[in-house]
Order: sequence, then C-alpha cells, then structure tokens
Amino acid sequence: MTRQRQPAPGQHGAAHGSLGDPIEGVDVTAPVPDGADGATPAGAALDRLAAESPDAPAVTCDGVTFSRAELARASNRYARALAQEGVGVGDLVTIGLPNGIEFYVATVAAWKLGATPQPVSARLPGAELSAVIEVANPAVVVGLPSPDGRPSLPAGFEPDPALSDEPLPPVVPPCWKAPTSGGSTGRPKIILSQDAGTAEAVLARAGSLRIDPGCTFLVTAPLYHNAPFTFSLVALVNAGHVVVMPRFDAADVLRHIERYRATWVYLVPALMGRILRLPGATRAAADLSSVRTLFHVGAPCPEHVKRGWLDWLPPHVVLEHYTGTEAIALTAIDGEDWLRHPGSVGRLVSGEILITDEDFRPLPPGEVGEVWMRPPAGRRTYQYVGATPRARDGWESLGDMGRFDADGYLYLADRRSDMILVGGANVYPAEVEAALEAHPSVRSAAVIGLPDEDLGNRVHAIVQTDAPAEDDALDRFLRDRLAPYKVPRTFERSDVPLRDDAGKVRRSALRAARMSPAAP
Repeated sequence: MTRQRQPAPGQHGAAHGSLGDPIEGVDVTAPVPDGADGATPAGAALDRLAAESPDAPAVTCDGVTFSRAELARASNRYARALAQEGVGVGDLVTIGLPNGIEFYVATVAAWKLGATPQPVSARLPGAELSAVIEVANPAVVVGLPSPDGRPSLPAGFEPDPALSDEPLPPVVPPCWKAPTSGGSTGRPKIILSQDAGTAEAVLARAGSLRIDPGCTFLVTAPLYHNAPFTFSLVALVNAGHVVVMPRFDAADVLRHIERYRATWVYLVPALMGRILRLPGATRAAADLSSVRTLFHVGAPCPEHVKRGWLDWLPPHVVLEHYTGTEAIALTAIDGEDWLRHPGSVGRLVSGEILITDEDFRPLPPGEVGEVWMRPPAGRRTYQYVGATPRARDGWESLGDMGRFDADGYLYLADRRSDMILVGGANVYPAEVEAALEAHPSVRSAAVIGLPDEDLGNRVHAIVQTDAPAEDDALDRFLRDRLAPYKVPRTFERSDVPLRDDAGKVRRSALRAARMSPAAP
C-alpha cells in the first residue's frame, strides 16, 4: 500500500487554560504557571530576551523599528488594556490588523494574558467577520469594529499611558494560535493549535524550518495567513529580527532583502513568479547573498518558477514543506533533492500519509488518490471549532489529491473539491494553471470546471495577461504541454490578479460566480 510513516518526535507538555465563557467543544484544564514542567510562557520568554538585549531589534516595518525592550513595554501596556476589556486566560482575541508592528504588539499582549491570538484579515467584510465571531466567540476584537457590540479596539489604538508597562505575572495560554479557515466559501472554522503558548512549543519546529537563533526574518505575505503568522512568531521567540512588508511588491522584496540582509525569506509561489518577471537588470543588481533559507509552502509551485529560483540561488537554500494549518503530517524537500525529484513536495518528516481511492482502498506508488494523514503516535496537533474533520478509520483528509513515487516522495495533484471530471477523466486545475503561467504573457491563471452537456464538465481558464494573447495562441501553447482533454475549451480575461497576496486562489468562488443566474 502507499503509506508512509515517520517516528513520533519528542512530546511537548501541552498545558491548557480555563475559559471564562467556554467555546463549545474546546477541551481545557488549568493554566500552567511559569516554570511548571520546565515550560516558559511565550510572552515571558520575549520579556527575558528584552532584559538580556534591550536594544536588539525585534520588529521592523516601513522603516520603523521596535527594539526588544520597546516591544516588551508596548505589549505589557497593551495587555493591561485588553484585560480592562475582559480578556483572561483561555480567551480568544480576534486580531484584524494589517501587517505592521501593532500586529505583533497585540499578539504578544494576548499571550501575556494567557489568551490565544486569532488573526483575520484587516479587510474582512462585515458579514464574514460576523460569521467568524459567531464561531470563535472572542473576548475582544482588535482592529475591526465588532458587529455584535462586544468589546473592540481600533487599529492604531494607544493604551492609557497611566497603565504600567512592567512585566505581567507569567501564564501559559491554552493554545498559542488559532488561525481561521473558510469564510467566503462557507462557514468559517477556527483551527486551535493543541500546543500551549510556551516558548518550547513555539520553537518546536524551528529546526525543521531552519529558523536559526538571531535570524533576520522577512515577512512578504499577509500575517492573517497561518504560514507567515506562525513562522515569524517562531523567529521572534527565537531571538530573531522580524522585518514586515506592509505591501507585496516584487521589486520591493529584493530591496528589503538587500537593505536588512535578510537570512530567512518566506515567499508564496505567486510572488516568486512575479519576482522572476522583473527586468533582467533589476534581478541582476539584487544582492541575495544574505539569504540562507528561502521557504515556500501552502500553494503549488509551478515547475518553471521553481527552476527559475534554483537557477538563481544555490539549490540547498530553497526549502519547501507540505502540511496544513492542522499540522497533522509534514513533508520537506530542499532544492537539491527537488532537482532529483522534480515536482515533489518531499518525503515525510513527521506523521503518516496514506493514499487511497474513493472507497478508501490504499493505492500503490504512481497512482493518484486522496491524501489521508495521521499525526505521530500519541499526539494531537489541532482541534476545530465550527467544523468536523473529514476522518475515516483514524485518518484525516484536508481534501488534497496526490501520489507517492517508489522512493517515498509525495507529489500533489490538486484539491479533491477542485478536481474537474471531464468525460470520465480527471483534470487537476493546478496542473493546467502551471502550464498557463509558463506562457510569457500570463501573469496569473485560475482554472475551473463549468457544466457541459456532452462531457459533463468543460475546462474553463481565467487568465490575467501582461499583453494581448489570443485564445488560439494559448491553446497552441498548452497543447504542447498537456493532454488534449486537459486543454481549456474556453478562455476568459481578468484585469486583476487571480491569486491573493498569500498565493491562494478561490476556485469555488470563481465557479459560483459564473454559475449565478446573473452571470453572463
């Protein structure tokens, strides 16, 4: 059977805090004080770093830098302001702030009260925010007006200067993060990490991520997404300097790397592609010699984009992981290994993966099926609020499709929900999108299935282009790269990017819009 297993890593003591107003289904016990079982509260760990090196840079954005001491003082005062609004141990704090220093102040402040930061987009529409709040039941909303009258603090909030900025009594949050998934395509869900808010738990993945102590970490994606949120906090707790980009311009990424001598850079494949499209002179002038790790995760990376970066940087610098916010299982691959196994997302480094057909029968290497995961033995990595896992016989699925090769390397096909069945044949949109985005005039692409009387579905491509590209030209380009049944029958042009700043494309929403009676 196609099944991969990895030995369980060392366990962490997952402490939990009691909730004043419990969220339905959340399992909590009592808060762990500083030092219990050797655990150090994450907030207290940052205060200790500030005491050791008060002037060392902690967070920089738009040319403004907060030292470790400034971040500690600001977050202590902000925590006391949150406490005045009723935030306590085990509460969720919804944070809808744009990328910036204030985002980290609010996040660390929540930790220092034993609360859990729950990030959302600063541009979240009111209806979506209401849906998130209904599920999360946060004590306070930060950065956005609360739609139901519960306490909220606006973006740019300044706590009363009379509030103390001295350290608070140390306490461990029940879980250290609670990202959100869903929203525009259905009822949102909260993904509660099952690791407590200790420095040990936050730093547990630092080694596999190559986030070294004292690194300079460049944030190039929205902080409300799990990957930049998680990884930048790992860097911060690991005595790093977090440099945050408020906007995601390709040329500005190169300027930030050079100006701050960034050693660890997170990029989504969409932004990687935009950077490769910069004028040759701009790229040639860029100094990327400081970068020790360029990391990408969360979206398929087109092969031509990956090869472009492997030609630019030493291949060992480029690191890719495959997992989910749920962190059930994890694969990893660096650029050197990728060149030996092009297209793979790597081999297992944690947990187990099983590939099955629609009847849950294990598939052999080489056959595409649904990707099922199981965490390391005896470990629980997450808990949903507002959703039920897709589970079967102890395995869970995030909806991805993929296959293993004979050497145990995983290759992803697409999301189960996005697969298009064309006359009985499976078409995976990500494969067609990657082929389209290899065309020199195509900046971004999204591929969906639309009803067809003959074949059941037809492949429809939505493309954003730099220059006019006739449908016939795109068709010829694709026929040299794809089987005929995968080539889109119809093309549509878009004036705006089809992926967001985190590299995500919402195919279900695009399809729903074109299935609407009001659609042309």
